Amino acid sequence: MKGAGDNAPNEVDAAINALWREFRTMPNQRLRERLVLHYAPLVKYVAGRVGTGLPTHVDVGDLVQSGIFGLIDAIEKFDPERGWRFETYAMQRIRGAILDDLRSQDWVPRVVRSRLREAERALERLGARLHRTPTDTELAGELGIGLDELRDLYGQLRLTSVVALEDLVAAGKDSGSFVDTLPDDDAVDPVAVLVDRDNRRQLAEAIAQLTERDRIVVSLYYFESLTLAEIGKVLGVTESRVSQLHTRAVLRLRARLTG
Repeated sequence: MKGAGDNAPNEVDAAINALWREFRTMPNQRLRERLVLHYAPLVKYVAGRVGTGLPTHVDVGDLVQSGIFGLIDAIEKFDPERGWRFETYAMQRIRGAILDDLRSQDWVPRVVRSRLREAERALERLGARLHRTPTDTELAGELGIGLDELRDLYGQLRLTSVVALEDLVAAGKDSGSFVDTLPDDDAVDPVAVLVDRDNRRQLAEAIAQLTERDRIVVSLYYFESLTLAEIGKVLGVTESRVSQLHTRAVLRLRARLTG
């Protein structure tokens, strides 16, 4: 026998679908606020993920505030006719708004940016010579530092590794956000289709060159939406170690995609 709460999810879905229909028919502030309230947990989730590994002076509350603007933007621009799930579309917009705000604050110290460029150039040189992804030992040797120093460097560079997937897809190219590459059955621009395919191909090839563990971290973080702590449980390592692996993977992807 069904309980009284068994139909609750269906009732919620019906209510939110009705709210969307009303908002699309006659958009107004009251309906927008109801949609924002309903989807607000998405902002908290994305802000929590982005905030992992950021310096302590970055307040997650500030990330949430930035994310709310991304959610509002998503609600305003969402077009269900293009075949997207709103949650997927909104999470990309929220993440983008948070990252844009972080970039505008220039929260990464200049010395860290300098060391990032040094590491990327070293990876490019080694990759060209070895025709494969260099190991940590080889990278440390190229930089003239020890392995412990390299791991300390990863710890510093994690400040720069809060990189959205669209940043990796578009690295070194004049292309739009990853949101803009989501499926669109009505797309008719053959040039845009070819550019998108080329971007995805290059990203796939770059990921394929990573070590197995780095590939797992990238896959679980960007495609399965696991947190660093959850990935640590999967791999049987600490969250701090996963943060290092994530930073290393992003660093190598950036070197390949911008080289």
